[in-house]
Amino acid sequence: MSVFESMAHYGYGEVHCVRDERVALRAIIAIHDTRLGPALGGCRFVPYANEDAAMTDALRLARGMSFKAALARLPHGGGKAVIMAPEGSYDRPALLRRFAKFIDELGGRYVSAEDAGTGLADMEIMRTETKHVVGLSPEHGGSGDPSPFTALGVRRGIEAYVELVLKRQSLAGLHVAVQGVGHVGYNLCRELHAAGARLTVSDVRDDLAAQAASAFGANQVPAAEIHRVPCDVYAPCALGGALNDRSVPQLQCKIVAGAANNQLASDDNGTALHARGILYAPDYAINAGGLINVAQEVAGYDADKARERTLHIYDTLLEIGDRSLRLGEPPHRVADAMVQEILAAAT
Repeated sequence: MSVFESMAHYGYGEVHCVRDERVALRAIIAIHDTRLGPALGGCRFVPYANEDAAMTDALRLARGMSFKAALARLPHGGGKAVIMAPEGSYDRPALLRRFAKFIDELGGRYVSAEDAGTGLADMEIMRTETKHVVGLSPEHGGSGDPSPFTALGVRRGIEAYVELVLKRQSLAGLHVAVQGVGHVGYNLCRELHAAGARLTVSDVRDDLAAQAASAFGANQVPAAEIHRVPCDVYAPCALGGALNDRSVPQLQCKIVAGAANNQLASDDNGTALHARGILYAPDYAINAGGLINVAQEVAGYDADKARERTLHIYDTLLEIGDRSLRLGEPPHRVADAMVQEILAAAT
């Protein structure tokens, strides 16, 4: 599809591109929707095979941020930035400062934060050129690492689905298979372990999986096998597309609830999960804790308020799951319909 066809497909919106060969910068900012407020979403800094791949990633991710912010009842729309990581040597701080100036030129329509390939140190560099960035260190009035809040929200979402599907009020003794134990996955393991769950873990980096296995008494399996593990809950916490034509038929669980973005490789995979009787937690609903946390920085950071709002992910997932079970509709379509209700009310 052309850029405009892609924008129409995802319900856009506006897309901004910037190129500055002096600092090897090629980047895209996708602003999906601003009916609820300024677009908020992370800055992804990773290698892309080509410009089409970068554009598709930006469009899909920004749309997900719109949906995530709406279901979390935040006063923000959805946006996403992607920086195409240059080949060879380059001056990363100079590139980030130039990109931050580009953000500033948008006048606050897009507020950036960290994402795959960026971290707190990068946000601090960008903040020197624009105020439209969150995810800063506590020393500078920010909220710090959002991963613990994302993990907290996922744990609460799992608890909601466990109540709905397994009729249990506790995670004690339940078996959760966690795919990916990076920042969020590791913190999710911490949350689940503290709640008494039994864990199986994997990661493309064996050392990270081994660390989590040791810390939480978990069983470790190869990354290519985690989706086959018989368990109560499967938690995808790596990159997107974990729920695809190959993996969905091989799942041996009752619930899929994890932190990764864009877990469904296609809408059909969500339908296939529903047909198998597996209740799926739409990713943008369950992993909103990090967004809720950094959004608090816009109005002045309050950790207690961020935690309180993150805990309400439980209620959101209860509503999605209950509607799905009552109506016989796949949860991802139920959640999409709820988002459209919220956005329509704001028009």
